[in-house]
Amino acid sequence: MSDETTAPAVLVPGARDPGAGARPGGGLGVRAGGGDPDGTSRREAWRSRRYRWDLRWSPYAFVAPFFLFFAVFGLFPLLYTGWAALHQVELTDPDSMQWVGLRNFTRLLDDEFFWNALRNTFTIGVLSTVPQLAIALGLAHLLNYKMRGSAFFRVAVLTPYATSVAAATLVFVLIFGRDYGMANWALGLVGFDAVDWQNGSFASQFAVSTIVVWRWTGYNALIYLAAMQAVPGELYESAELDGASRFQQFLHVTVPSLRPTILFTCVVSTIGATQLFGEPLLFNGGGGATGGADHQFQTLGLYLYEQGWVNLHLGRASAIAWAMFLILLLIAGAARLLRGRGEPR
Repeated sequence: MSDETTAPAVLVPGARDPGAGARPGGGLGVRAGGGDPDGTSRREAWRSRRYRWDLRWSPYAFVAPFFLFFAVFGLFPLLYTGWAALHQVELTDPDSMQWVGLRNFTRLLDDEFFWNALRNTFTIGVLSTVPQLAIALGLAHLLNYKMRGSAFFRVAVLTPYATSVAAATLVFVLIFGRDYGMANWALGLVGFDAVDWQNGSFASQFAVSTIVVWRWTGYNALIYLAAMQAVPGELYESAELDGASRFQQFLHVTVPSLRPTILFTCVVSTIGATQLFGEPLLFNGGGGATGGADHQFQTLGLYLYEQGWVNLHLGRASAIAWAMFLILLLIAGAARLLRGRGEPR
């Protein structure tokens, strides 16, 4: 065995490694970790920039379709209706507008049909909203307890809401028929005379209100049920330990806990009552948008339709639409004021 040791090769600065050109493929060697450092940094900077853009602008992109559709189908019609309300314009020639300023609005102050429609809307709104929300609150309280078939009952109370307005109203027209209606048949069993539901003032408003109550009670009941399930169970346990009955728990635990939800449903139901249109229109049968022979159940929605699409006065109809919009703003402001006073300080 040779005693010679192999000394490590020492490269003189500037000299070429003799093995550098002997790489497979005949190419020049590249140091580990080499490459194009400027290109890599540019790619990393671009990825970082794209990430920041995605983090910042993606939420706006997701909500952009809503604002786009709202601008096209909500904001633009609202502004155009306000512009048309300041003009005299007919449906037969909508491109011909004559500036009249606030005359369409001032005419409403002296229009007895407008005030009649406003009174009818208020009466029908009260007759439909108060029983509707009271019954919905009771149904939700019953559905909140564990019982067999609770899922079936929850679906069943929502069935009227899924029924079309036309189908429901036509059925109620038969129920409230003067000669062969089920309502007069039931009244006859207890000794009362038949009622002319479509021609009577209060009777027709009551009949229209029952349609609204039937359709929307289950919907509001499910809203109340969802709110009840969010009430902490410890409150009911404490009330039960104090000897409170179920009715007392409902009054002193459930109702105070549902105060924001009750206010919400009151506002939404009031808005729906203000815009009521389909039920009184179809309840009148072939009478059109008059709301009965004496306009006894003509709502603001019906009166707007009559002015714009029957009498062809788009300017007046636009003024009525903006009057309804202002009424809804007042209702929303009052609800906000009540909510602010009800919140603890």
